[in-house]
Amino acid sequence: MTKYRLLREALVASGVLQATELVPAEPAALPTLLRVHTPRWVNAVVEDGLTDAEQRRLGFPWSPELVLRSRAAVGGTCAAAERALQEGIGGNLAGGTHHAFPDHGEGYCVFNDIAVSIRALQAAGSIRRALVVDLDVHQGNGTAAVFAEDPDVFTFSMHGERNFPFRKQRSSLDLGLPDGVGDEVYLDVLARHLPRVLEGARPDIVYYQAGVDPLAEDTLGRLSLTHAGLEERDTFVLEAARRSGVPVVVTLGGGYARPLEATVRAHIGTYRAARSVWG
Repeated sequence: MTKYRLLREALVASGVLQATELVPAEPAALPTLLRVHTPRWVNAVVEDGLTDAEQRRLGFPWSPELVLRSRAAVGGTCAAAERALQEGIGGNLAGGTHHAFPDHGEGYCVFNDIAVSIRALQAAGSIRRALVVDLDVHQGNGTAAVFAEDPDVFTFSMHGERNFPFRKQRSSLDLGLPDGVGDEVYLDVLARHLPRVLEGARPDIVYYQAGVDPLAEDTLGRLSLTHAGLEERDTFVLEAARRSGVPVVVTLGGGYARPLEATVRAHIGTYRAARSVWG
């Protein structure tokens, strides 16, 4: 959890972002969460009604701070999406909680911020079609499940085939990669598929789940990417979205490197790429 504070401080200290560009997130309202999540799940989270088994599956013990942080992570992505529609790009220094299903959470994900944000924009009439580009090392199983029957939302997940979750959901397009794939093969696979995905999805907005756990130093990753490879990945995705004229929302996703500074450095690379592409 420390990485979030360290990342904010480092982004400002390095000049990648200005402090005035960072706005605290408002916690998502309960009716907004209910656009995706079941009343039973939302109430259990908010009112300390999680069972022991649900807390184990989630990976977190319940606390009031967990509720506030989880709602704020969703609110941050919703706010970033509104900014993206206005200015072309917006980002959340949290979020990417792609393992949250409508009726349960897992893998450190309580509520699915990307899914809730898409449903909120659709309900407001701001968008019709959305594309989720999920490059976390773990498949975006919750996001895939939410939109499994929705032809207006294309879910693209490129992940470690042998990594968590071990029971995968079906995204619109899943690309499972072998352990130790490295920069060259990873970037080649992405370059061969993302342009076609953008063309076929015809999105009004792109959500980029920029997980940095493919990093070689990551304890949960195993894809063996370098920092340079990750930043090239981020630049490629953001440039492709900009060339297509589609606004893009950036969320963090996973990062579990040792030392922790390697994860922070990789997240900084994502925002450095965004700055280089968007100015």
